Amino acid sequence: MCGAKSKSLIFIGLLFNCLETIFSANTGFSLSVYDVTSRSIYLRWPKFSGASSYRVTATAVNTVGHPLLAHFSDVTLKGTLTSLIPNTVYAIQAEAIDKNGIILAETQIMQSTAPDIPVIDQAYSKLSNSITVEWRAVRGATSYLLTAQNGDSFTETVVANSPGTVTGLKPATLYRITIRSINSGGKSQPSPFRKAKTVLAAPILSVSSPSCDSIAVSWKAVYMAAGFSVSLMRSDGLGRMLKENTTNTSLIFTNLDPGTLYTIKAYAWTVSGIPGDDFTYNQRTSPNAPADVQVAFNSGALRAIVSWMPAEGALTYSVTASSGLLKLKCNTSSASCMVPSLQCGSEYYVSVTAYNDAGSSKPTDAVSLKTIPCAPVNISIEEDESGHLLVSWSSVNFGHYYVVFVKSDDGLEVHCNTSHTQCHFQSDCGFTYFISVFAYNKAGQSPLGDVFNYTTAPCCPGDFQAVLVSSDTVQVSWAPARGAEVYETRAVGWRGTMLCNDSATACTLSALQCSTRYNIAVYSFSEARGSNTSCASKDVATAPCSPEIKNISKEAPSVISVHWQSNNEEATYIVTARGEAGFWHCTSSGNSCTLISLPCGSAFSVSAIARSPAGQSLPSYSVPLETAPCCPNDLILTQVTQSVTNISWSVGMGAQTYVTTLESPKGQAKCHTLQNYCLLGCITCGTNYTVSLKAISETGLTSTCTYQGYSSSACCPSGVKLYRLGNNGIRVYWRPSDEMISYNTDLHGSKGNFTCAPSSGLSHCDITEIPCGDIYTVVVSPVTDKGLKLTFCPRKIYSVTCSGSSVGMGKSTQYIHSRSMMFVKHVSIM
Repeated sequence: MCGAKSKSLIFIGLLFNCLETIFSANTGFSLSVYDVTSRSIYLRWPKFSGASSYRVTATAVNTVGHPLLAHFSDVTLKGTLTSLIPNTVYAIQAEAIDKNGIILAETQIMQSTAPDIPVIDQAYSKLSNSITVEWRAVRGATSYLLTAQNGDSFTETVVANSPGTVTGLKPATLYRITIRSINSGGKSQPSPFRKAKTVLAAPILSVSSPSCDSIAVSWKAVYMAAGFSVSLMRSDGLGRMLKENTTNTSLIFTNLDPGTLYTIKAYAWTVSGIPGDDFTYNQRTSPNAPADVQVAFNSGALRAIVSWMPAEGALTYSVTASSGLLKLKCNTSSASCMVPSLQCGSEYYVSVTAYNDAGSSKPTDAVSLKTIPCAPVNISIEEDESGHLLVSWSSVNFGHYYVVFVKSDDGLEVHCNTSHTQCHFQSDCGFTYFISVFAYNKAGQSPLGDVFNYTTAPCCPGDFQAVLVSSDTVQVSWAPARGAEVYETRAVGWRGTMLCNDSATACTLSALQCSTRYNIAVYSFSEARGSNTSCASKDVATAPCSPEIKNISKEAPSVISVHWQSNNEEATYIVTARGEAGFWHCTSSGNSCTLISLPCGSAFSVSAIARSPAGQSLPSYSVPLETAPCCPNDLILTQVTQSVTNISWSVGMGAQTYVTTLESPKGQAKCHTLQNYCLLGCITCGTNYTVSLKAISETGLTSTCTYQGYSSSACCPSGVKLYRLGNNGIRVYWRPSDEMISYNTDLHGSKGNFTCAPSSGLSHCDITEIPCGDIYTVVVSPVTDKGLKLTFCPRKIYSVTCSGSSVGMGKSTQYIHSRSMMFVKHVSIM
């Protein structure tokens, strides 16, 4: 029942508190706690408008008793509730009341008091910086606050339960110790104090091992100390403990084991003999010097391997190799060490020192070490005579003897062993020799120094040939020469020197002077040694110079003389005329020759070359040559009319135009044409002519051609008339041009064709039984010796009628024939 009732009261109180809080929130009136002790609660509130006093009521929760009531004026805004029960929860209500006693506002909070005040049972110090406190537990306390006070100095520590220790205190100092219990509500008042003093501070030791069998201990004076106790013992528990009491601040333990770890413990005491804090320190004695030092020299790497017997307690070792002012060191934790970077040709003194955290041992006695000699310097290589090399150098420290190695680039190696500073070797041309010199002593071989290479002069080229490939070009070839990088071909003539540089084994010397003798040599060259100028040479003569044609003259239509300037007495000159018609040659050792039987109407290119035992020159510049056009082979004359003759001919080779001429005492007929025919007018009939033709080339060359004479045809008769004869006959009459010419008469009509040929010497011809009533074309033509009739005589047209008995002349009409004009006459036949 009590438990149920208590829970109901707590619920009612919490509900009431919530209501008050809400009410307070609505009125702006609140209550707060700013300190709590075991029996007091300290409150504050804000001034409320219209209030003349404040009333505070505290009611213990879950505890039977009367509420605590307190009144405060309107100017008091703080209040303290006292005589409360420790470790108890109170419901605290504050009310703002006006002067009429009316409650203007109210608020309520819940607050617990702190636990009861603890009681200290004892306080004591075991360490110089702390005091330990013991007390009885207080109901409701969750922790405790320990306070150590020295004058104005406070040191506080919160602990969970008894015993508790306050740290951070001063040594040998008297403190007032108090304790307060703590719960969620706050802290209780301090307990009655107890006095306690911290013990002396421990001496701070400074420890060293001045020698391998001693340890020195020192410290600073400790406040309030009357004396000190120091003890020493091996850390491994072996041996006995050494202890010293002293009022000094230092002492030395001797006759200790080298390199051994010792534990040192020291504390101070007061006048009353109370010991203070102790201080423990582990110290090792310094090691003894290592024994049995051995030095092994590595000549190839110029380093030494130093080894020794380990020293007791040594952690590390240091090896020192000294040579004059030079010191080389090597540090290690093992019993051997490599000293690198030794210098050749030097003597070192090697010692070993052992180290641990206490210090170092004495160095061991120095061991002498002589290194290998340095590589010889000032090496010189000379070819004192052909095929012999002299190698020399400077002597070096600690060098007992020397070996020179000479290796050629073909892999062959020779060497020389001597105690002197020079050696002789055989050499050959075109080789590169790699030379190295080593010095030796008991320690070994010197390092590899500079490797010198010496290249002998390259060999002379073999199978040397110089061939003239053209009049001014010589092809030079040779077999490769050992050691040659570049070849220089040199041709020396009377006008100068020509050079050709190439890495190939052939060279072409071009643009040489013609008709010149050259001394040609090939020299091998290397960048290292230069040229070998001792090689043999050859004399080579170039071909003759090209002739220069000065003149070409025509001796006859098919004969040409060529003249040139001779420049080589040993040369034979060959002249060639080249054309579409073929090749013509002539040869001479002088300065001219003659080309014969050249065809007409042809174009040639004439050039000359000179040929000698040295070779053949380049052709001269070509000179054009043209022969006169050919005369046409065939020429035909045909009389077209009595005064016009057609002349035609075959084409003459090389002719572009033609001039034909018919000439007689009576006159001349001429024509100039591009064709191969021509019509000549104004020809006199019955006349003998001479016939000539000129063929003219494009450049104006002319050939005059003569042919057999030409006789023009006889003249046509004139005055042709027709007369009637009896018995239907007609007589044709004409006037002959020459009584010695025979004539032929032709009548052509629609009713028939009629012909008559009178005897020679007659000038008329009779035709009988000719039909009348027709129109006849009448032609009277001379007859040639071969019986041919001329066809170009004029034609006359006559009309033969049948009326009347007499033939008369009718009215003439004009008739146009293709070759002449004629009259038509009318003739009547009865």
